[in-house]
Amino acid sequence: MIRHRPAGSGHPYSPDTEQRSPVRPVAGEPLRLGVRTSGEVASVDLELVVGDDETRRVPLATVPRSSRGQAVDGGHLASAQARQARRAGGWQVELPAPREAFRYRFVATSADGTTRSTRWFGTRPASWRPADDSVLAVDGDAVAVLPGSVEVLDDGERLHRVRFALPLTGAEHVAGFGERFDALDHRGATLDSVVFEQYKSQGAHRRTYLPMPFAHVVGDSGWGFHVRTSRRVWFDLGAAASDRLVVEAEVSAPSGAEGALSVALYDGDPRAVLDAFLAEVGRPTELPDWVFRLWASGNEWNTQAEVERQMALHREHDVPVGNVVIEAWSDESTFVAFRDARYTVRPDGGPLRLSDFEFPADGAWPDPKGMVDALHDHDVKVHLWQIPLIKMRPHPSGQAKADARAAVAEGLLVREEAPDGTLRPYRNRGWWFPLGLMPDLTDDRAADWWTAKRRYLVEEIGVDGFKTDGGEHAWGADLSYLDGTRGDEGNNLFPVAYPAAYGRLLESCGKAPVTFSRAGFTGSQAHGAFWAGDENSTWEAFRWSMLAGLSAAACGIVYWGWDIAGFSGPVPDAELYVRAMAASVFVPIMQYHSEFNHHRTPSRDRTPWNVAELTGDGAVVDEVRELVHLRERLVPYLRREAARTIDTSAPLMRPLYFDHPDDPEVWNHPVQWTLGDALLVAPVLEPGSDRWPVYLPAGEWVDAWSGEAVRGGQVVATSTPRCRVPVFVRADRWDELGGVFRD
Repeated sequence: MIRHRPAGSGHPYSPDTEQRSPVRPVAGEPLRLGVRTSGEVASVDLELVVGDDETRRVPLATVPRSSRGQAVDGGHLASAQARQARRAGGWQVELPAPREAFRYRFVATSADGTTRSTRWFGTRPASWRPADDSVLAVDGDAVAVLPGSVEVLDDGERLHRVRFALPLTGAEHVAGFGERFDALDHRGATLDSVVFEQYKSQGAHRRTYLPMPFAHVVGDSGWGFHVRTSRRVWFDLGAAASDRLVVEAEVSAPSGAEGALSVALYDGDPRAVLDAFLAEVGRPTELPDWVFRLWASGNEWNTQAEVERQMALHREHDVPVGNVVIEAWSDESTFVAFRDARYTVRPDGGPLRLSDFEFPADGAWPDPKGMVDALHDHDVKVHLWQIPLIKMRPHPSGQAKADARAAVAEGLLVREEAPDGTLRPYRNRGWWFPLGLMPDLTDDRAADWWTAKRRYLVEEIGVDGFKTDGGEHAWGADLSYLDGTRGDEGNNLFPVAYPAAYGRLLESCGKAPVTFSRAGFTGSQAHGAFWAGDENSTWEAFRWSMLAGLSAAACGIVYWGWDIAGFSGPVPDAELYVRAMAASVFVPIMQYHSEFNHHRTPSRDRTPWNVAELTGDGAVVDEVRELVHLRERLVPYLRREAARTIDTSAPLMRPLYFDHPDDPEVWNHPVQWTLGDALLVAPVLEPGSDRWPVYLPAGEWVDAWSGEAVRGGQVVATSTPRCRVPVFVRADRWDELGGVFRD
């Protein structure tokens, strides 16, 4: 076997061994070409023909084989991580990219002297050249594109990228770019905008589930920008040259085209910039006040009995729950039927109704509707986990097999380009649910087919929302959506369409469009709630997650939360857990969750009683009870402030620079925020801290816990028992809110 795929798997950060990198060669710059082979191959040669020249033969060297980049990124599942160790069978060569069109193929020679070759591949190298400003369509005059900075990557027939620069002054800070885990101010950094499932350590890798090519530039007069594209964009934010912000974006346009890339420039303070951006891309939808109550879940709550037991424990310990997310509920095949349910397969892949199911009394879910009704009686809303894929490993059977066949036959899937140029169903190239089929949820017909299969869950069983997990599975420019959009343009839009489709389902059943997603892009602001994705239980991840929430809020995401104190690995110690719980009282979505641990002991549930038992610290339960009751008292305030956020575009979880753009000190305290207009929050982010510095911007404040009046414009040291996060109330709102902080 010998295989070369010019575009590889489409992994945005780690080229595959068997690909051409870069996929679009740049004349004179390094070009890496590679193949994968079976074990009997002894040598591989590249045969290269440049223009009309003679064939040149170049030997390849062996290299470790990548597995869709997992050796760099890690996988979502232990089985995926184990596959990282596969190393054999890779061959590569690096050479300067030719300056004219070229062809190449690979010839493999086995130990017995037999040879086998790939087909011939051809491509046109591109070159960077200066371009006229007309290649940019610029709306707004907040700043001017720097003269002479516009360049295009041109292969003589088409433009592939556009690059330009905007000015930066010494006093300006650059923030935004969607959900970002590493920093609030990105001045001096480089980053990009591509939806990606970075499993844990997002802050270390500067990768995100929810990017946006939108930013605030704060300082001096204040402005912002939006690169109006769903394709990948790279940003140099004063890293190469401190006085300029460089934007480089993928495009697809004929050489010489005008307006190949559109950019909006917004003038004003951060609130005005965000308002202009949301007016263009879509405003948030107000959700019911119950989303502000505690969300509870654990991956091992995978039977009706266990869900009911856990909810009873919350009542027993007087820890009020408003929402339960049931993750491991389905047959893990259709993600439509409850595990153990009996029914007759619909060969046409059509929707089932509740009456089509029989739920065995000794099964995992003997009475789903009864369970949901009982939870509703206890004022608990119910959300079910989803994934936007048709699982194909192991080979599907029963209803899953019928669904896959129907999706192919009806033309409802995202497709990919085969080696012969034809289109075939796309098979997921990521490490989670590998080779799964992906319904094109950007298409109304496909989305309606997909969500109709879930209608009975809402209409008849009474489910209140869906955890729309995943959404990062579209890899590669060679994908094709049903409207003809290619992957380089459509992949970032898939996670916007995914929760939108579920929101339409819920609304059509008379419910609020409550979805809970981790992936998104520009336009996601209008579709449900979000959480920060998968993370370990560490102080570092705590800080990263708070930065993610603030960055997302600065881009118009209103309903945002995180897995309190992390969801992966051993349970956090008591101090981290309570500190994280205390901070989350003042985050828009307050929810805890734990990763599936295959029912090994000790349990890794993030319930307060389990943390108390494992850490030997019985005070945890009392402290969490106090915090959750405080959250309950905050719900009316959160409801009012969320409505004001949607009306005014002032974020609910608001970075300090929004209200104080001219105060340079706010940037020295990036992990502080105002929750609505009245509360200033400063989470304790280090262990062993009994006092914590808080910066109070100008104005009059009241310490929420002591009632002491404090003048702003200074850093104050606060007393910080672990069950209390430092909170200050604007003095003119103290009469309204002071009672919230007293039992």
